[in-house]
Amino acid sequence: MLNRRKFLTGTAGFAVIGLSLGKAAATALPGIEYASMRGSINAADLGVQPGALDDQSKDFAKLLRQANDRDMPVFLPPGTYIVSNLSLPSRVRLSGVPGASRIVYGGNGHLFMAEQAEHIEFSGLVFDGSNRWMGDYAQGLLDLRRVGHLVVDNCQISGSGKHGLSLEHASGRIERSDISGAADAGIYSVEADGLEISGNTVSDCGNGGILVHRWQAAEDSTIVSGNRVERIQARSGGTGQNGNGINAFRAGNVVISGNIVSDCAFSAIRANSASNLQMTGNTCSRSGETALYSEFSFEGAIIGNNIVDGAANGISIVNFNEGGRMGVCQGNIVRNLSTTGPYTADPPGFGVGISVEADTTVSGNVVENAPLYGMQIGWGPYMRNVVATGNIIRKAGTGIVVTVVEGAGTAVISDNVIDGAQNGAIIGQRWAEPVTGDLASSGNAGYAHLTVERNHVS
Repeated sequence: MLNRRKFLTGTAGFAVIGLSLGKAAATALPGIEYASMRGSINAADLGVQPGALDDQSKDFAKLLRQANDRDMPVFLPPGTYIVSNLSLPSRVRLSGVPGASRIVYGGNGHLFMAEQAEHIEFSGLVFDGSNRWMGDYAQGLLDLRRVGHLVVDNCQISGSGKHGLSLEHASGRIERSDISGAADAGIYSVEADGLEISGNTVSDCGNGGILVHRWQAAEDSTIVSGNRVERIQARSGGTGQNGNGINAFRAGNVVISGNIVSDCAFSAIRANSASNLQMTGNTCSRSGETALYSEFSFEGAIIGNNIVDGAANGISIVNFNEGGRMGVCQGNIVRNLSTTGPYTADPPGFGVGISVEADTTVSGNVVENAPLYGMQIGWGPYMRNVVATGNIIRKAGTGIVVTVVEGAGTAVISDNVIDGAQNGAIIGQRWAEPVTGDLASSGNAGYAHLTVERNHVS
């Protein structure tokens, strides 16, 4: 039998040899050793030097072309690389030391652009736009168009004079990255095809956080999950086209889930003409306008299990007049709303917890501190097939308002708990004007399109 003491004694020599080899490796050129372990081309071996004071665009372009021709990845040792006006080849796999390998925009046009690329992968890199001017033709610090497979992982993108990351017809994933200080949006994607945006931090951007857009309404299928989006402004103004943390526009089959979104000038999450939408499990704090918004010509929106704390309005699933219909609003907490927003509101004003209009169920939600209405059902004649049941509304101006304008469709309001509504529990309105007594005690008051029953008022 093998003696354990003899075995340990016999292997001690191997340990000493291994230690010696480790010391030798540590004293070798660190970039080359690291690159060889990764099977990469070391940028320094081809004339691209970390920390060089001069613009290295020419050598950097040559490096990327050679890597493309050999179908090999490139490793950037720690340091600063000043480059500009680079057009990427079809295949780019560029990596560095996270937080230490810095690619700085030198000005006079753009940083990185790609067109008709097969595979682009950035990992462990810092892209710094230095807040410098960019050419009119450039859309972002990284401007990547028609990319078959894109990976942006564990990168930092900062100080862009336009979008931080601008994508057109891209598939792949953007993950674990930090995008900040873009003059426009942090991430802008148009006409995506199987894109995933997950686990990123997007902050301090001028007009938007994460934008998922299409030129025409169509299936997009982008997943936006687990991101932290904060401090998004609306420097270009408007009444909702800017200033949103996450925005889907004309993009169908989009999933927006598990994000933490705070301090946005307008919506935390806003969807415009986006069908088959899911907004689930998001936490939204201190939104300047409506926190969660599904508006205009959409069909199908699930807004569920979200938390809204602080906004002008909480949740809106509206615009039946434009074809907006078919929704589920379930299991949300909406609280601490305000009558003040980023512009002078049209009637009825700000301070509404949940607004719905057509072919929508509203159930199991809790609304607290909604100074205007806890819930608004319909607007004028724009209401059809709404069921509001099993909700709790506390401390509201009016608990629930429902339209009684001619032409409005069916609404069922039942089994809700309404506590502390100052101006009535359930009131019928013509547009913004109250015209009935409290329907919680009187029933439908002769309005045949309404069923009002078994609501508990205190």
